[in-house]
Amino acid sequence: WNIPGDGPDFIHELVDALKARYPINVRRVYLFGHSAGAGQALYLSLLESEYFAATAIHAGALNGRQESQMIENAKRKIPIAIFVGTNDSFFPLSVVRATRDALNAQGFNAELTEIKDHTHWYYDKAPEINRSAWAFLKKHELASEPVYEEYEFNR
Repeated sequence: WNIPGDGPDFIHELVDALKARYPINVRRVYLFGHSAGAGQALYLSLLESEYFAATAIHAGALNGRQESQMIENAKRKIPIAIFVGTNDSFFPLSVVRATRDALNAQGFNAELTEIKDHTHWYYDKAPEINRSAWAFLKKHELASEPVYEEYEFNR
């Protein structure tokens, strides 16, 4: 996953294509990702905080100064749920907790669920994670029509 190649324009075009085929409530479009997809979901939710209603991720985090600026520049404090295993070697608890804390320090209400003895491997806990993620996501709806912001990225 990378920006701009894989979004936000790509994801916006994908959502538009799906809206043309299916009756989608545009105020209830969500992001979910695992690992690198979790990082991408976090980036997209910060860039397009007025377009997506909420985000849930498993095994992912933000890291670094650029991400801090992205958090500060988000136009809406999008709801974010983070799920991570206590034994995740790719995204240690300290890094994931720092992501939650950085979001919450800027007024977000990021929720963190630590899954005891779970590793980075999503698939053994997928049913449980998916249920919890959906329970979180479905509580959220944009208050008004979604707003998509186009960006000019240096390629």
